[in-house]
Amino acid sequence: MLLHLSTWPEVEHYLETNQGIIIPIGSTEQHGPTGLIGTDAICAEAIAKGVGEATNSLVGPTINVGMALHHTAFPGSMSLRPSTLIQVIIDYLTCLTEAGFTRYFFINGHGGNIATLKAAFSETYYQLSQLKIAKADQVHCQVGNWFMCRSVYQKAKELYGEQEGSHATPSEVALTQYVYPESIKNAPLSADVGSGYPIYGAADFRAHYPDGRMGSNPALATPEHGKELYELAVKELSESYLKFLNAD
Repeated sequence: MLLHLSTWPEVEHYLETNQGIIIPIGSTEQHGPTGLIGTDAICAEAIAKGVGEATNSLVGPTINVGMALHHTAFPGSMSLRPSTLIQVIIDYLTCLTEAGFTRYFFINGHGGNIATLKAAFSETYYQLSQLKIAKADQVHCQVGNWFMCRSVYQKAKELYGEQEGSHATPSEVALTQYVYPESIKNAPLSADVGSGYPIYGAADFRAHYPDGRMGSNPALATPEHGKELYELAVKELSESYLKFLNAD
């Protein structure tokens, strides 16, 4: 059940028995010479839909632009500042809490969002209490990073070993190939790829990772791998979401 394809009476009826909602969040940023700029949002959205179907839960609209300031030296990358993303999340959750939702499960596709999401959750709890919104004390937020699922991590290591890397990875590229097989890209990849440098600003990032990859070899990706990874992520995150939904 997708929020944007539902009517308000349908949502009102849903809230009679379920106060949980799944919110996909990703990023719009470069993913190397062969990775789609929308990779992080594509992965989060596809998996969130799968989890929603598996758990009969409502899925909210995807937050497509995340915190990716360090990628903005590459054309096409977009970013919100951490403070902006925090405010977006507060505003989203304030509206939804006023409607009756109390459990927010974010399925995240971008590592750069993690710190900001956790800060946003703390800010949200505080703001809702200050506004004295009904059920504010029952609001809980959790993030599920699909790429950090144990089963996904193990499968990626099995398939790609050290060539998985940490950005523009074959696992995330494979998942986009599964979701959008008509948009598979091919480009020459150099044997040398940057790895191990700390992340600072955009210019520094591009200097150390000139083609956008971080220790990865996305040429290893296949749509078949993507299907495997998708199914593992949906299964594990469905279990996590139901546990979260039913926790006190």
